[in-house]
Amino acid sequence: MDTAYVTLSRQSGLMNEMRLVANNIANANTTGYRQQGLVFSEFVRDLPGHPSLSLSRAQVRNTSLQQGVLTETGGSFDFAIEGDGFFMIETPAGNRLTRAGSFSPSAEGDLLTMDGYRVLDSNGAPVFVPPDAATIDVGSDGTLSANGQLLGQIGVYNVANPENLVREGKTHFRPTGQIDLVDEPIVLHRFIEGSNVNAIGQVTRMIEVQRAYELGQSFLEAEDERVRGALKALMR
Repeated sequence: MDTAYVTLSRQSGLMNEMRLVANNIANANTTGYRQQGLVFSEFVRDLPGHPSLSLSRAQVRNTSLQQGVLTETGGSFDFAIEGDGFFMIETPAGNRLTRAGSFSPSAEGDLLTMDGYRVLDSNGAPVFVPPDAATIDVGSDGTLSANGQLLGQIGVYNVANPENLVREGKTHFRPTGQIDLVDEPIVLHRFIEGSNVNAIGQVTRMIEVQRAYELGQSFLEAEDERVRGALKALMR
């Protein structure tokens, strides 16, 4: 049965990767979405009295931090980060990082995400925009002013190790390591960053995974027939 166990471990990993690839394709047009990948690794099981068994595992997800396409929208509260960094937002579960910069002001003047979470400035405080502001100006470093009056600076944060980012939902990340302000951030006003999913590459990968899975399934069926044939021969 060792052969079947090895193949099943591979099939399980391919199924996990298929789910990830399908999710990437579904979010190819989601603002600020980061493409996910799956890392395959070897897991060796050592059973007493039996030869070691080498299985495959595919449980570690990695996230591509490659820059997405920047699109000019003309929206007064649309922002995009060029280069490294994330916006910091305040959620009920704690502060989270995101690249999705399509914001809007609340009636109280808080700058909110599309989910209703407050955007934080470089000091970790909510960004405030006067409800009666006639003009909004943003410097290339995220400095925000309204009607010529300085309001603060939109915070752009980063983590030293990308592996310390834990994905939550489509575009939010929970940092598990040290968070630092980006020294010289580049914030584009009236722009948003699209998904960094390579749609063509992901469709190609989906076909490859599907074919690999079908090949494994054919192997399992052939192995099942072989075992059945052997049992029938022994029972005669």
